[in-house]
Amino acid sequence: MPVKLIVLDIAGTTVCDNNEVLNCFSAACRESGIEASDNRLNALMGVSKLEVFHTLWREQLGSDAPEVVIGQKADAAYTAFRHILEDYYRACPLQPTEGALELFHWAKGMNIDIALNTGFYRAVTDIILGRMGWLPGMSGSPVQFVVTSEEVPAGRPAPHMIRAAMAYFGIDNPKNVVKIGDTPVDLLEGRNADCLMSLAVTNGTHTFEQLSVFDNDGLLKSLRYLPEFLGA
Repeated sequence: MPVKLIVLDIAGTTVCDNNEVLNCFSAACRESGIEASDNRLNALMGVSKLEVFHTLWREQLGSDAPEVVIGQKADAAYTAFRHILEDYYRACPLQPTEGALELFHWAKGMNIDIALNTGFYRAVTDIILGRMGWLPGMSGSPVQFVVTSEEVPAGRPAPHMIRAAMAYFGIDNPKNVVKIGDTPVDLLEGRNADCLMSLAVTNGTHTFEQLSVFDNDGLLKSLRYLPEFLGA
């Protein structure tokens, strides 16, 4: 089945993440009174960021706590996280991951469309992609479509973001789509969308050992190896 669309995650997959997002999560948790280890936070990478804080508060206080039920504590922690994250991405150096630019160039030559999806929300996504020159519509942008978790009924591991990208490009068959990310929920998202392949890179937020226990069609050292893996 020919590949017509590659859907890629952003932080850790196409944009370098040296634990910056994890550090922002940790800072927001400390500010909000959430007790969560870095290992627990890392396991939630790729999930809708608001849902992360709902999950953490449920784990800490119980699902029946009134402030958890109404989402008051999650909303406050999420607001703190947004301020920390946006300030960081406005000022920090940003670099594409190994092989990302080469992959974009290769895909264009192969008439394969590129979409990005993310557990981030739209405001910080636009900050990142604007600085990278990857916003759709920007002169020279290699990315045609971007969708965030807040723009669909549910974020990862639900398949809605992938299906939104398919609809944008007029693709009906998910077997024409390859999904690649760097987290367990990226892999599950691709599987839930019934993609031709659900892949992950091991130079992002999770190692080969951490990802290998999850259902996958391949784990790559970096995006540099994707064309070869696809048999191009």
